[in-house]
Amino acid sequence: MLDICFLSLLYLHRYSPNGWLFLKVPKVITTYCPRCKGHTEHSVSIYKHGKRRTLSEGQRRYLAKQEGYGSKRKPEQKRFAKVTKKTVLKLKCQKCGYILHRRGLRLKKVELVEVVGG
Repeated sequence: MLDICFLSLLYLHRYSPNGWLFLKVPKVITTYCPRCKGHTEHSVSIYKHGKRRTLSEGQRRYLAKQEGYGSKRKPEQKRFAKVTKKTVLKLKCQKCGYILHRRGLRLKKVELVEVVGG
């Protein structure tokens, strides 16, 4: 379950019984920074994973086991169980530059918005 502090930062736009569909997130939020040891302003962006390395040890081991005759090492997935992927928020402290990740939510769409006023 998400903590109340995290939910208070987000603007819930649309909710369905299956989960959240659309969420508006402010571009700047005030939250705890472990390096500054206090609450500071953080700029918010959406985390995007990097490109997978083909020469990494795990990938080389996987390709070696896939080679040769016979069945595949792992079965190929026929259909997807999930409709959405989890969206992880990347928070960067504006004071020290420390980057932390906020746990992902299953969302179809995330929008970063400017918050006008207080």
